Amino acid sequence: MSKILLIMLAAILTENFIFSKFYGICPFLGVSDKPSTALGMGMSVTFVMTLSSAATYLVYHYILTPLGLEYLKTVAFILVIAALVQFIEMFLKKYVSSLYSALGIYLPLITTNCAVLGAALTNIQEGYTFVQSVVFGFSAAIGFTLAILIFAGVRERMKYCDPPKAFKGFPLVLLAAALLAMAFSGFSGFSV
Repeated sequence: MSKILLIMLAAILTENFIFSKFYGICPFLGVSDKPSTALGMGMSVTFVMTLSSAATYLVYHYILTPLGLEYLKTVAFILVIAALVQFIEMFLKKYVSSLYSALGIYLPLITTNCAVLGAALTNIQEGYTFVQSVVFGFSAAIGFTLAILIFAGVRERMKYCDPPKAFKGFPLVLLAAALLAMAFSGFSGFSV
């Protein structure tokens, strides 16, 4: 049980995909304008990353490994992730059309979101069991959601500031992201 808790703590804080590994920067910068949109993206990524961690573990250990096709793991994982994203896209379009519209182009980009693929590949690289893989995928997604939500709140506040001309727009966004990453680096004293 302690191993599971350490995996969760590491995935959420010390090895946060956005702030320590720089995975998933595209949706992090692109969808963090409003907290509501950031939460929707975070929930979508959480769903996909959790399910893909489970599915890719099964594909790797019960299909690729017995057939000696481990070298195809990246291609196989991308196909599994793409199928899951299509499922989410159809679901959101039918049942939560406002969130579907708000996410726009970033929803299909979950297919190529390196955070989702990174979680699947990390599970194999670290030799996690099935339960550990699912916990790691879920926790990494919670860390992603936490990061994007905090950053959306920061960006909301930045709308009311008057920075120097050189920092207006995207430079200020990048500076705020860097400061937030530095703040998260304070958790680096904790390790698995």
